[in-house]
Amino acid sequence: MKYSKYLFLCLAVLTSSQVIAQHDTSSVVKNYPTPVIDSAKQRDAIDFLLKIIKKDTSIKSRLHAKKLVFSVVPALGLSLTTGFVADITANMAFYTSADHANNLSAVDLETVYDTKNQKIFASRSEVWYDQNKYKLITDVRWEAYPIDTYGLGSATTNATVDPLDYNYLRLYGTFFKKIKDDFYAGLGYDLDHHYNITQSGIVNNQVSDYTKYGFHPSSTSSGLVLNLLFDNRRNSINPLNGGCASVIYRDNLTFLGSDSHWQELSMDFRRYFRVSQNNYNVIALWGISAFTKGNVPYLDLPYTASDTYNNSGRGYPEQRFRGKDELYLEGEFRFGILKNGLLGGVMFVNGESFTGLNGGFQKIAPATGTGVRIKINKHSDTNVCIDYAYGLNSRGIFVNLGEDF
Repeated sequence: MKYSKYLFLCLAVLTSSQVIAQHDTSSVVKNYPTPVIDSAKQRDAIDFLLKIIKKDTSIKSRLHAKKLVFSVVPALGLSLTTGFVADITANMAFYTSADHANNLSAVDLETVYDTKNQKIFASRSEVWYDQNKYKLITDVRWEAYPIDTYGLGSATTNATVDPLDYNYLRLYGTFFKKIKDDFYAGLGYDLDHHYNITQSGIVNNQVSDYTKYGFHPSSTSSGLVLNLLFDNRRNSINPLNGGCASVIYRDNLTFLGSDSHWQELSMDFRRYFRVSQNNYNVIALWGISAFTKGNVPYLDLPYTASDTYNNSGRGYPEQRFRGKDELYLEGEFRFGILKNGLLGGVMFVNGESFTGLNGGFQKIAPATGTGVRIKINKHSDTNVCIDYAYGLNSRGIFVNLGEDF
């Protein structure tokens, strides 16, 4: 799952189970098409664990039916904002056609509990159908979410911290139809419902930006979504090349239950360059922009890590910056360390800017970092990602199942 944890200090357990393995290579089993990832010479955490318990780790021992790959990561951690955290993350990767003609589909599940009463259940899916003619994306969450916020704009400081506590329900779903090769048009529905919102306020009795903006104990945003998508990645879990571009227009309507009529136009662009066909080194670029219009509920405004998998802005805690409009850019170099693919590394840099309470983009908040990649399942090319990143007066360790973008 791609739900980053701020200042995650330890990954207690690392396990992976392959329920039904994808085939490794057409050179081993005749009449099988060549897979997206040639894993014949790769090694992952499953191979390592099987070797420890002296099980068969040969290629043929993991060549059975070829439909579903399942990875699980239980973890323990510590966050300055949430205390001790227990987390179970699962990722299921599969093809919806026997000949693997479709793109790789994926379903992510996550449950989180911590000692400061933060509870999360999240399920996200991306499923391809009928020779990639159709695609369904869903995002379902329930959260009990105490978190620190800092006001509007990217020039806020730690002195303006305003702790909030709320419950959150999200129901997103968009169905896409192919227009032409790699181009899709999607129609969907998005619901964001925040309730039981309480605000602790800023120390020294300062008035928070949330109060100035308009505090409410609950908010509902319910709207229709139009999504134009280009996507020529074969594996969205760990792309080696290709790219993805998404333009989303969301119109929240009162007759659908929205508290107010407001709109958002957001764009997400990703591009991957494989450095050489002889290795898995990749240069990855990611850009996000979001612009809103109307009376947008405070908690629905764009913020740090408000992307689908809450991964943008490594170096800062989630919701560190917030504004009516957002600009974001990130670059990452992914490289192998071991030839068998078990261990890799990354270096990255990012920057984000948000508009303040009175409008206008404020300064860029930069961050940079590095990390390691542990191959947990070579068939779906899924890595456990452990990154150290630091920004302005902020730093931490971030853990993911699958690449950040």
